[in-house]
Amino acid sequence: MTPAFQLDAVLRSVSVLLDDVALIAGIAVGSAAVAAAAAIVYRWYTREQVPQWLASLFGGTPAAVYISGIGLLDTITDPTRAADVFAPSTMLLNSTVLVAAVAVSPVGRAVGDRFATDVFAFAGTSAVDAEVGRIVRTVGRVAAVELPEEADDIGDIDGYDSVPRARKEAMAGKRLLFPRRLTDAELTDRLVTRIKEDYGIGHVDVELDDDGDVSFLALGRRVAGLGPTMPPGVAAVAVRADPGAGASAGDAVQLWRASEDGDPERVVGAELRATAGDVATVILDESDAERLDRDEEYRLLTLPSDPGAEHEFTSLLRGADETMETVTIEAGSDLVGATLGNLDATVVAVRTAAGSIDAIPARARELDADDVLFLVARPETIRRVSRFATATETDDDSDGTSASVASDSAGDD
Repeated sequence: MTPAFQLDAVLRSVSVLLDDVALIAGIAVGSAAVAAAAAIVYRWYTREQVPQWLASLFGGTPAAVYISGIGLLDTITDPTRAADVFAPSTMLLNSTVLVAAVAVSPVGRAVGDRFATDVFAFAGTSAVDAEVGRIVRTVGRVAAVELPEEADDIGDIDGYDSVPRARKEAMAGKRLLFPRRLTDAELTDRLVTRIKEDYGIGHVDVELDDDGDVSFLALGRRVAGLGPTMPPGVAAVAVRADPGAGASAGDAVQLWRASEDGDPERVVGAELRATAGDVATVILDESDAERLDRDEEYRLLTLPSDPGAEHEFTSLLRGADETMETVTIEAGSDLVGATLGNLDATVVAVRTAAGSIDAIPARARELDADDVLFLVARPETIRRVSRFATATETDDDSDGTSASVASDSAGDD
């Protein structure tokens, strides 16, 4: 074999290798572009990042098309090359192309998602309602709702933990798009849902004016933990115990341990709140909590009694959008002389000025000055009732008062 022939063979091998590298690089770039396009469309339509598996599926499409298409085309044009499809070099090239396409898909996914996020933010539509994607082809069929420009203009709901300021700053100035066909009540409900889902807010109190602009916005975090559900003078303690299989939160229990002579000894009575393996959380009087030893293992005896009504009420209230608040009716306010039916809110009890409690009062009950209403309602309803319960400079007649209260709060149902 002459040197010239050897050099020519080496050059051909290098040329083939360079062609293969260029082919792999080209398909990899195409796969990344397809994955990026899929990420942009997915972000625009769903407001979420495209799943990794879906981006890899789209990214591998160019490689799959090349492998199947080129092999089929070669077989059709030249049947004698059908065996070349299963040649080791061809199989190695096809495998490399497919692996490269799938490997660069996450890069395309990240670039496309970042591009879509930046473009939407630059255009002022960083939060786009998913349903808008179905109607954007119709001009003028969307309505924009702008949140307050400054974080200081976003208030806090009384009775709830405050939302961090950083989250308010992230919300300030955002423009949310909704279908124009929504009514005022539907638009308010959709706006509340969007704020809760997009920013992780527990409770939202919002009002829209006649032009659809936000005239009032207040936020509150959902109460978490045992502290807010515990009355004064009690403590929550985690102990090592073995609650029965049928024990559940709210059950009355007794904690027992072995005495020095080996006989069982009752320590304290408590209420079971939570269990995790061999650890149980109980609430009991603060004085009884000092008698428990954290290093000792107890036995729990569940008493045959139903959970208290107050515990069931607290459990239901913590998972609902409503909250419980008291409102005092001032002398000279619009609510003096009105009935509970005019409030269009749930009143579970009324405490009179004399101190007596009227539980589950009739809706026809008239209200007097210094009555304290125990309301179970959404924050915006409580705020409106509080506004009517505050004394005003001018007094309206009872009929006008009843109509104004009912009409203003009717939209809260």
